[in-house]
Amino acid sequence: MSAILTLRASAVLFDMDGVLVDSRAVVERVWRQWAAANGHDADAIIRVAHGRRVRDTLAMLAPELDPVAEVARLDAAESTDFDGVVAVPGAPALVNSIPRDRWAIVTSAGAQLALRRLRAAHVPVPDRIVSADLLVRGKPDPEGYLKGAEALGVSPGECLVFEDAPPGVEAALRAGMRVVGVATTYEPGDLVGPIRVVDDLTTVSVHVDADGLQVSIG
Repeated sequence: MSAILTLRASAVLFDMDGVLVDSRAVVERVWRQWAAANGHDADAIIRVAHGRRVRDTLAMLAPELDPVAEVARLDAAESTDFDGVVAVPGAPALVNSIPRDRWAIVTSAGAQLALRRLRAAHVPVPDRIVSADLLVRGKPDPEGYLKGAEALGVSPGECLVFEDAPPGVEAALRAGMRVVGVATTYEPGDLVGPIRVVDDLTTVSVHVDADGLQVSIG
């Protein structure tokens, strides 16, 4: 067992899919259906789709298609499919232990899809969600995490980020934030840069004191 790591932070930023909500079944199901209908390699798509906006995945692997039409088609499919969507172990208890003005979500999903997945998984909805539709540039660009820090009124260096995918880890590091990896979607070795990688959120706890947040990671 790893020794407990204790960190100080003013705020915590969470990716959603793979960190708070396990939506892998839906994401992979929808992309496989789309790939079969459009003659693309589903495995190649899935290798890069996790952690990215749909539009960015399409730009990388299917630039010949109309991005507006395809994003709308994929978003519609994901917004009605919640079979297998569950909370990542430890997620509801963890976010409930953090003051509402000290945490936010930074996600590659659109705002409405994010709300529906959180509710389907019975994960508390935060006051602040930085969703894909609010951004000019998606992960691995740091824009989303910088907006998350701004929304909470803290400097990037005061934020601790929980991420499950390489594009998200890179985005947070480029924003000047510390990152804890969550190995729900990728193998621990695929997550380069986190100060600790955990299997889920059951070994993470937050204590609030006069100096901010004390985050303990087992």
